[in-house]
Amino acid sequence: MRDGVAFLMEQQKLLLADIDAFVFDFDGVLTNNLVHLGEDGREWVSCSRADGLAFDVLRILQKPTYILSTEKNPVVTARAKKLQVPVLQGVVNKVNALVSLSEAKGFDLSRVLYVGNDLNDFRVMQICGYTICPADAHPRIKELATVVLACNGGKGVVRELLEEVL
Repeated sequence: MRDGVAFLMEQQKLLLADIDAFVFDFDGVLTNNLVHLGEDGREWVSCSRADGLAFDVLRILQKPTYILSTEKNPVVTARAKKLQVPVLQGVVNKVNALVSLSEAKGFDLSRVLYVGNDLNDFRVMQICGYTICPADAHPRIKELATVVLACNGGKGVVRELLEEVL
């Protein structure tokens, strides 16, 4: 086991049964945080197919899963549709959005696992019981995270979370 994961296991067990819902930021978590632009202004991003398989597993496990993004972008919509994951996008305040979602769905925030990578995830990560970030996350996010993964954003974050952490 990697040092970070081994350390987590010594400190606290992270069990799938303790998690009511998974919430993922999009850019920098499900993507490598780069955007490619065509001459026509269309954007595209890179995502890991390994994460697609991991989302299939979460669906089989019947774990509610969401994408929460400040971006309102057809790329986010298309990827969420392909993954069959509900998406809340164009969100100005992630804390308010997650609190509203949790109240509507009956989730206990102390049992929500949030995966983020940048400063716009900081406040929402403070209210969740479990927080994860990719290896290339902002330093303040790494300090806050329950677990810092070995992989970078867009390189199989969800897959590593399921295979190595849970």
